[in-house]
Amino acid sequence: MTPLANILRARITTNGPINVADYMAECLMHPKYGYYTTQNVFGAAGDFITAPEISQMFGEMIALSLGTAWQAQGSPKDAILVELGPGRGTLMKDFRRASSAIPGFDRLPIHFVEISSKMRKLQNNEIKSVTHHSDLLSLPNAPIYLIANEFFDALPIRQFHRAATAWEERLIGEGPDKLTFGRAAPQLFGFLNQRLEDTKVDDIVEYCPALPSIIKQISSRIATHGGAALIFDYGDWRSSGDTFQAITNHKMVNPLTYPGTSDITAHVDFEAIFDAAKPASPSRLTPQGVFLERLGIAQRAKNLAQKLTGRNLESHITAHRRLTHPNEMGNLFKVMGIAPTPDLLPLGVDH
Repeated sequence: MTPLANILRARITTNGPINVADYMAECLMHPKYGYYTTQNVFGAAGDFITAPEISQMFGEMIALSLGTAWQAQGSPKDAILVELGPGRGTLMKDFRRASSAIPGFDRLPIHFVEISSKMRKLQNNEIKSVTHHSDLLSLPNAPIYLIANEFFDALPIRQFHRAATAWEERLIGEGPDKLTFGRAAPQLFGFLNQRLEDTKVDDIVEYCPALPSIIKQISSRIATHGGAALIFDYGDWRSSGDTFQAITNHKMVNPLTYPGTSDITAHVDFEAIFDAAKPASPSRLTPQGVFLERLGIAQRAKNLAQKLTGRNLESHITAHRRLTHPNEMGNLFKVMGIAPTPDLLPLGVDH
């Protein structure tokens, strides 16, 4: 049993069961025993590999998309680049290098939204002259060109089982020597009223409390000051079923077994992003593979391959396939753009 498991069991014994969002928040961000506080998160030595860690081409294609969006809005010199949850800074490093092809775009100041002090240190090693923020509120009032790659999947979610005409929230309590799932008594929740129409008894629906507020802050800035956003994550148009999952050493594990030492995520509800993106203009949902191919990743991969041989070439071909193929990240991961108006949406997304 992990140290955090003992802390959570003591809390539950004293105060009663907790919901999934509270559990997820403690597992990821507990100041002493949270996953992002204690673990080696990224890459082959970590628990998962994100798209920027797979290939430099991912960041390069995003730079092309947002760079042309910046030019379409008159190349505002007071604009800033923003990344939410930037990991080790790998994506922005590739992005910045590729931005040199767009005069002026490579000189825009970089702002990272990151609450983990450990991750901030890693990011400072990769990217110089970065301004860190704990949330979006402290960003300058300026046009923002924003990237969120696998950010929203780590935001805490609540889970609800459909009852006859109401919802039973999924809770986490104590079992014999372990944490276990249970349910609260049925009740109505205003934010789930519309889901009574498309669900049946015992279906599970997930809701991310923090998502609407974050998206509204992004879209309000874009609508007021200009800019654009690209949001990449795994998920689909509407929450359906239990997607609460944990990964340790690249393997799926029970989310309740190793609190604090497993990466815990859930699929992203892109319909919720779309609904919260007004008054700005969100795009339709686009598969990641389609987005990257539209921006020319196949030609970029071909050009890079000319300089490679042996295992390096094999790894490069595998990386391109992993990012774009429908059976790998190409369909599992989606992208949604946000801009002031539909005609200013970034290249690659469906208008």
